[in-house]
Amino acid sequence: MKREGIQSQRGYRKPRLKGGVENIIVSNKLAREFNPHAPNQSWVTDITYIKTHESWLYLAVVVDLFSRRVIGWSMKSRITKELVLDALLMAIWRRSPIDKVLVHSDQGSQYTSHDWNKFLKQHGLESSMSRRGNCHDNAVAESFFQLLKRERIKRKIYTTREEARMDIFEYIEMFYNIKRRHGSNNQLSPVEYEKQYEIKLKSVY
Repeated sequence: MKREGIQSQRGYRKPRLKGGVENIIVSNKLAREFNPHAPNQSWVTDITYIKTHESWLYLAVVVDLFSRRVIGWSMKSRITKELVLDALLMAIWRRSPIDKVLVHSDQGSQYTSHDWNKFLKQHGLESSMSRRGNCHDNAVAESFFQLLKRERIKRKIYTTREEARMDIFEYIEMFYNIKRRHGSNNQLSPVEYEKQYEIKLKSVY
């Protein structure tokens, strides 16, 4: 690497997160079944952080495992339960699922809160959680964050949180969902993959 003038891409130090109190822990019902046969069967959710000159911006997303489409997201200056609830609310508003959806997360305090559990039950959703310390149980959400940081954020530090919000919004809604091709989607974008599914479904009926 030195001879060829190649340098590794380094991230930045993680923010120090205050640990919350664990309340409600559930089993890993998803069990790494990352390829459901239809939309709105299994969603995954997680949180990451983005550095700005104003300090950290926290991003929560909800991804439909069928197409890898980001169907809900929320960005705030604090890592609170409202961050994840707003992302899930967007997903519910966009998808209006008829049948019960499995919603998989890690065991962060935001996801083990009574408010999160109550919200899931109110909307007919079923909770699933990764085993403690096992990031592979939520690999698809982790993969999305890796793509976001590698393809858009890289080494940049945003001047303001608003600048970061606008850039991340553009990545999710204008690039990732409608243009970014995935091997798991037969090289189609999440939106196009879902369109193809709907066309096939209509042809059956």
